[in-house]
Amino acid sequence: MRLASPFTAILLAMAALPAQLAISTPAHAVETFHTCTGFIDSIPTTISTQGTWCLRNNVSTSITSGAAITIATNNVTIDCNDFKIGGLGAGVNTNTSGIYASYKLNATIRNCSIRGFRTGINLGSADAAVVQDNRLDQNTYRGISVSGNGTLIQRNQVNDTGAGPAAITEVSAIYTSGSTTVEDNIVQNVIASNGTNVSVYGFQITSGVGSSVSRNIARNLVANGTGGSYGIYTSNGLKAFITGNRVAVTNANGIGIRCNASNGSAKDNITWGFSTGIDSGCYNDGGNTSH
Repeated sequence: MRLASPFTAILLAMAALPAQLAISTPAHAVETFHTCTGFIDSIPTTISTQGTWCLRNNVSTSITSGAAITIATNNVTIDCNDFKIGGLGAGVNTNTSGIYASYKLNATIRNCSIRGFRTGINLGSADAAVVQDNRLDQNTYRGISVSGNGTLIQRNQVNDTGAGPAAITEVSAIYTSGSTTVEDNIVQNVIASNGTNVSVYGFQITSGVGSSVSRNIARNLVANGTGGSYGIYTSNGLKAFITGNRVAVTNANGIGIRCNASNGSAKDNITWGFSTGIDSGCYNDGGNTSH
């Protein structure tokens, strides 16, 4: 009788394992309702008490300015438990943010589906913010906009950003200002507004020192007129690390990865379809490919 090879024996042993042991996936920090500080059952609303505030149903609003949810204190987590915050009722000319905070520390936004606002998540001067595991679509100006140092934007899906009124002169799926980490996000369909010569950005990274942009995907970025399509665009920052990203368009006038004044390190990136794949402002640290 032929004996099984050690490799075959290992495969057979793995096959006998329960599925939940054989495959390990990252755990998402969805709240159980009993751990929530309170619930957001209608919008617009303002959160003025620290803690974790949860959705337990879809909510929507037709307000045309202001914010659906305003964070008015430090140390607040919004956990939507995969429910939706909707703003489509305000129409394409909306000036509303889905979730908004200004000068608040330690804000966390997670597990939210945010649709139909001017800016989906809008955190200004929000140091140590975390924006994680959200889905954003049909926001006309920016899907996610975060300024502040020590911020993390991770594992978000940003779809169908733009196609808004002519007053919007540039469109960004994910915008940051300050020293930040942007990783494992998927951006697709960033479409110019109805204005002229509108540039579009998958990831627009401004200012900060040592920002990291890694393992992200950006695809289908559609500018108009003389506007440019940019997969990853850094400006005014120092020593940005741009690693392992994938950006693709169809024959676009623009730059796949752009660094400002030799202040970015590019490594193991792939760009496809841009007039310039990776610009000369990026230090080429190896493994980069442009098609």
